[in-house]
Amino acid sequence: MHVSSEHRRHVALRRMVLASSLLAALPLVTARAQQTAPSSAEMLAPVNVTVTGSRIRGTDVETAQPVFTMDRQAIRATGLTSLGDIVARMPSASMPEITPQDTLSSDNDAGGRYANLRNLGAVRTLVLVNGRRWTSSLGGLTDLSTIPVSIVERIEVLKDGASSIYGSDAIGGVVNIITTDRFEGASADVFYGVNGKGDGAQKNGTFTWGKSDQRGSIILGASYEDADALRDGKRSITGTAYGPRHPDDGYGTGPYGGVVDPLTGSRYVVNHDGGVVGDTSNLANYHPYNVGSNADKYSTAQDMTFRAGSKLRNLFGTGRYNLTDDVALRGMASYGVRDTRSQAAGYPLESGAGRQQGLFIDPENAYNPFPGYATPFFRRTTELPRMIWAKSKSLHADAGAEGTFQWIDHAWNWDVTYAYSETRASRTTSGNINLVNARKALGPTTTIDGQAACADAADRATGCVPWNILAGPGGTPDAVWNYVASTTTARQVTRTNDMVANLTGGLLDLPAGTLRAAGGLEHRRENGRYTPDPADSAGLTTQLASDPTNGGYIVNEAYLEFDVPLLADLPLARELAVNASTRYSHYSAFGGRTNNKYSFRWKPFDDLLLRGTYAQGFRAPTVADLYAGSSESFESFLDPCDSAFGASATDAAVRARCGAAGVPANYRQIDQSGAQIGSTTGGQSPTAFRTGANPALKPESSITRTAGLVYSPGYVDGLDITLDYYKIDISDVIMPILAGDILDFCYVRNDPTWCGRFTRAADGHIAALDESLANLGTLRTEGYDLGMHYRFPETRYGEFTLLSDSTYLKDYTQVSSPGAGPRHLAGYMSGVQGLYRVRSNLSLDWSWRRFGATWTTRYFSGLKDSCWSTDVECNRPGELNALTGVTGVSRKGGVAFHDFQLRWQAPWNGNIRLGVNNVFGRKGPFYYNVSSAGGGSPPYNPAFDIDRYFYVGYQQKF
Repeated sequence: MHVSSEHRRHVALRRMVLASSLLAALPLVTARAQQTAPSSAEMLAPVNVTVTGSRIRGTDVETAQPVFTMDRQAIRATGLTSLGDIVARMPSASMPEITPQDTLSSDNDAGGRYANLRNLGAVRTLVLVNGRRWTSSLGGLTDLSTIPVSIVERIEVLKDGASSIYGSDAIGGVVNIITTDRFEGASADVFYGVNGKGDGAQKNGTFTWGKSDQRGSIILGASYEDADALRDGKRSITGTAYGPRHPDDGYGTGPYGGVVDPLTGSRYVVNHDGGVVGDTSNLANYHPYNVGSNADKYSTAQDMTFRAGSKLRNLFGTGRYNLTDDVALRGMASYGVRDTRSQAAGYPLESGAGRQQGLFIDPENAYNPFPGYATPFFRRTTELPRMIWAKSKSLHADAGAEGTFQWIDHAWNWDVTYAYSETRASRTTSGNINLVNARKALGPTTTIDGQAACADAADRATGCVPWNILAGPGGTPDAVWNYVASTTTARQVTRTNDMVANLTGGLLDLPAGTLRAAGGLEHRRENGRYTPDPADSAGLTTQLASDPTNGGYIVNEAYLEFDVPLLADLPLARELAVNASTRYSHYSAFGGRTNNKYSFRWKPFDDLLLRGTYAQGFRAPTVADLYAGSSESFESFLDPCDSAFGASATDAAVRARCGAAGVPANYRQIDQSGAQIGSTTGGQSPTAFRTGANPALKPESSITRTAGLVYSPGYVDGLDITLDYYKIDISDVIMPILAGDILDFCYVRNDPTWCGRFTRAADGHIAALDESLANLGTLRTEGYDLGMHYRFPETRYGEFTLLSDSTYLKDYTQVSSPGAGPRHLAGYMSGVQGLYRVRSNLSLDWSWRRFGATWTTRYFSGLKDSCWSTDVECNRPGELNALTGVTGVSRKGGVAFHDFQLRWQAPWNGNIRLGVNNVFGRKGPFYYNVSSAGGGSPPYNPAFDIDRYFYVGYQQKF
């Protein structure tokens, strides 16, 4: 096998970085080899922890910015094995753009787990590990599944803008994963969980080993996770396209052959009584196709994966060695491999799938019921479900040094770090059709030895076999499938080289304390490429076509931060301090940006802390935003010109604009099966639309304001109350303009600048549409966070702790383009995001001797959804839907899920935990606004539990 020199260099680099991250710990291993290991493992507290949101060490835990912390015990109490799922449980978090249910996406990011704070998207949430950037994809997404839960000491979530400290992406907030710093001994942990329906089993095993002494430490770990798939057809709530209330709606193209009369345009389907099909070349064996009936259609949900199955393997190592009392070397490396497998229904093959050339049954084909004519056809290849195998290999390694010194009578800390991150992803898809071979198989035939054969001898020599596409399931021999089926692979590589230097310490003593400062430099290079399968890219298969991506940029940054104490130990001023920081970032792609942040903290008395921040932020365009090639997608949308369910049905002005554009007065939008849409949910386009990058994009800009308090009354020992207000404004939002929005901008909002992004055929249907990225409009979110934590006085029955964390969403407003009206979406179901007014977690923890238990309630307030129709599931028919612009809203109630865990600490240093998530088997409401892109299985909200979930875990320390 030939190995390129470039590949050898990358392999050598990976080995070098992995090795260098552990070099600091080698002297420790040698020194400890002569010592007797302790009989049990002991977890030691991390050292030199800096509070997330500041580079200044020694900052008080009660900071000016709101930081939510989840420790190891709280993580284990969730019964979850993925960091992405754990973060999503926090009230301030929401579903990311790509969910675990996204089985329809062709994106290489599908299958990962991502964090989304403040409903602002995963691309606006910065993920750090020990304060340093982790590997991300071309689209700027950081897959949390590549970080094993077993190495996590705690999760710190900064619910505040932090671009002046960390740079780009920290608009919605920062998720900082703090890994175990010191570990003595060994620990093995096994876990098994299963859904109440008996599927979706999760098996997880981890092993951690470490040694520590005064000179340093080393930790090595390995983890394995295997999660089985969940299937749509297993449950009534996902078994049909629109759920159990509308089981006969949403059917797609059927599995039995259909043809279009090339002279009249009439549509016919071959008779298939009892699944038996007669002579497909005889039109007498056909009946007229009734688009209003499901007799010739197919429910695709029965073949779909609700949640993809996955396997994750990870190796982890960290080391630290103190060269002197003032200087230490440290390193960390993580390598993970994630495999994801999902299934979609067979391809809805029809003549339009043949790209510009079309795909027809040849006039001289033996199976053509209209001999002498090129005959259009339609038929779903249910025998050949589309299978998607995604593999992601993620490497992160960093090595550096840190130390302390005295300067101007104050202690100073310094650190330098080099980090390398690389992700290699591949996505293999089978079940699509090779259009080149399909044309030959549907081409002219001849008779050889009494059997139909491809007429062209050259084609026969390369394997051509005639395809009776109209025969239906079971009518296609394996030889034909082997010839026309397509299996293709797309690949993606992203790399980040990051060099960071920080310095922090005291500058001078003021009457109220020490004025402290921090500063640093960062040089980062981001680059990557995406290589689609050549056949897909050329449009030679039915797989969504996309063009290659190749690009990158260089970032140079510098920051300063000052913490200034103003007053201390005075009446109404136990403490008063301000913090100011600034960061300059220069990107080779678009130039320089400066972002500042100002905050204060004021303690009028010991029990009360008041705090507030004003922060500028930005999000730089990702490599994919700037350089990605265009790609195809089949969008679900509602055409405002539809005469029954679109805005034109009730708005005379919209109706007039549609007419002026040449849309027939009685125009009806059709879905992928050719049927007219039956509700305001619209339908999936039978034509692929295009989307792509924009190298002229500029960064998004944001302003974040927060104000809050921390109250810990001395007269109630163990009680802490936090209340924080936040408001985030984002401008120049980078976004793909979805089909429904483009059409609304043109016809409903009467903005003609959008009307050039699409074209219509003579009958009115959308023939082509461009969804490329642009800096458009604004986004605002505003709300409150409330936390109440109370540790009860110890009793003879054990210790009790009550924890409550809630978020109230006051406002969530989008302005999609300059001049467009605002859409106030707080309280709506939007795509895959539930913009809940209230999200709340309440838990009661009990511990007594070796026993413990936790009961947790997770509450989601109700949401507004699109009506099914004006008189079905429409309890507010006169209210304007802010999301769609159509009159009619369906308001649906809230839901609460309850979790319970019981644990026991065994005397042999083992720990057993048993739990049930969603104890009462609650199901959430159905939302017809849930999109298939990102969700994969509407109408069920991907944030909701789908079943009871039972699990058991055991940990043994040595």
